[in-house]
Amino acid sequence: MSEWVEVSVVVDGEGAEAVAEAFHRYVHQGVVIEQLFPGEAWPDEPLPTGPLRVAGYFPNDDRADETRRKLEEAVYYLGRLYENIPQPEFSIVKEEDWAEAWKRGYHPIRIGERIFIKPAWVEVEPAPGDVVIEMDPGMAFGTGTHPTTQLCLRACEWFCVPGISMVDIGTGSGVLAIAAAKLGCHKVLALDIDPVAVRVAQENVERNSVAETVTVMRGSIDSLQRTARHFDLAMANLTARIILEMVPNGLQHVVWPGSKMVFSGIIQEQVDEVIAALEGIDLEVLGQRHIDDWVMLITQRRIP
Repeated sequence: MSEWVEVSVVVDGEGAEAVAEAFHRYVHQGVVIEQLFPGEAWPDEPLPTGPLRVAGYFPNDDRADETRRKLEEAVYYLGRLYENIPQPEFSIVKEEDWAEAWKRGYHPIRIGERIFIKPAWVEVEPAPGDVVIEMDPGMAFGTGTHPTTQLCLRACEWFCVPGISMVDIGTGSGVLAIAAAKLGCHKVLALDIDPVAVRVAQENVERNSVAETVTVMRGSIDSLQRTARHFDLAMANLTARIILEMVPNGLQHVVWPGSKMVFSGIIQEQVDEVIAALEGIDLEVLGQRHIDDWVMLITQRRIP
């Protein structure tokens, strides 16, 4: 029977992004970031904050000791740049359990005025009028518990109105695309370069009965440029580094002039650099929303 090693670190928001990027180099498929002790996010009240658990998995094979050493070394150096980053914890997970291990901390969560996200394996009674999103993210990003996803789900409530089209760049589990469809968008594209994310997103789209509205596709913004497709709204819950890499590639042309693009996954110290880059391609920053060190930028493509 095969075994996997789970590596995890509990940190704050700024540290979570740094640890996740370090983990990506050594773990299998993807990194899970979950908010510990998630609560409910109500309108006009601060969104729940708290420690974040970053976790990943790698095979327990003849390279496991070397991988463990590299992870410990990477986190050690991060600890010299960021405060309060502990050394990683390691545990053995059986083959049949490894994709399920992270689920122990995933609970139903209410966000904004109407959105209620529940794990597919949990039975719970939503309130009347709730927009219920049932998720099984597997090893893809996007449980709804991470602050950057919560910010984007708030933006979905504001901007996803009946009759508009929307693209979710880096869809992960598909949670934002599904929210957009359930809030009324008539056409939604869920885009990701990771084949695991594409598979998981498609499963969640079907689970939520929005397959007629949401198209899941493997690709990047280059794929959109080649087809000359434009949308009324775009969301990108990524990282500052990835957003900056997309800027020279015609990022603004994903949406029509006058339409909005929402960017999340940015930490406070990166905001000025990202704003300058976006403003340089005619994406005017209309506003910001924050949870702790995480920032969401709301932009609009200027009309020539």
